[in-house]
Amino acid sequence: MPMCFSLIASRDSCFRYSFSSAGLKSTTTDLGEGTIIHSWVPKHPSPSKPTLLLIHGIGANAMWQWHEFITPLTSRFNLYVPDLIFFGDSYSSRSERSETFQAQCVMGLMEAHGVRGKMHVAGISYGGFVAYSMAAQYGERIERLVLCCAGVCAEEKDMEKGMFQVKSVEEAVSILLPQRAAQVRQLMKISFYKPATNVPSCFLNDFIEVMCTDHVQERRELIQALHKERKMSDLPKITHPTLIIWGEHDLVFPMELAHRLKRQIGESAELVTIKDAGHAINVEKPKEMQKYMKSFLLDPLPQPKQEKQSNGHKVD
Repeated sequence: MPMCFSLIASRDSCFRYSFSSAGLKSTTTDLGEGTIIHSWVPKHPSPSKPTLLLIHGIGANAMWQWHEFITPLTSRFNLYVPDLIFFGDSYSSRSERSETFQAQCVMGLMEAHGVRGKMHVAGISYGGFVAYSMAAQYGERIERLVLCCAGVCAEEKDMEKGMFQVKSVEEAVSILLPQRAAQVRQLMKISFYKPATNVPSCFLNDFIEVMCTDHVQERRELIQALHKERKMSDLPKITHPTLIIWGEHDLVFPMELAHRLKRQIGESAELVTIKDAGHAINVEKPKEMQKYMKSFLLDPLPQPKQEKQSNGHKVD
């Protein structure tokens, strides 16, 4: 029997209120060819503020993954927070499923809202793949990048070699797009350093009903496209100033992928490892993430080989 009251839907409404109270408005943009993208954009953009684009990951819509960051960042940036295609209220009738297509849609959104100059881009997990693709496709438009737990440098063969917690793409899909409470528990186990325990199944089923039942097949195809025939040799080179933030205990994209990404970008990249955090660093350590993001995006760039400390933890 379905729940009469949905805690997840209620929380979703609270997020909408908080985004609006922070000076953002909900917009829907028709990009043509059957593609609609929803986003939160500034009600009154300030020409004196830099533009910051926040891109979410697979787990939920933009509000759920960035809500802790909106109030601290709106005072310093013109924030744009889109729902990627097939998440939230964004969708497309087109067959493209690559991060390249997602990046093109996000840039189309920015242009539709009159953002013509340079912008900063931050992406979490899958959002980091899209952010990297934006830098590769629109190099001169992107000023600085923040890539958080984004396994951009993963290769198809890594799964065969046992790098991940799952043994196949289909197993990954079953966890990342949960349809049963047990699968949500698995997702929490690999996403959090200290996952919540004894969460009632009714709440997990509520989350599935609100967050995980739309565009399931399309999201499945997004994950499959991300993995299929992926090789580092095909990854475009970027040289943008980049801050890489990673949870020390990330089980979704292990630390090896953070070091690969640092080597791929080179001297213009800085890697910060956050102690006592897993893949969901935006939930487990939001204040620490905010601190590093604001410092990197607002202050002069640090020396490439400078060392930093995060809770006493050495950072490359």
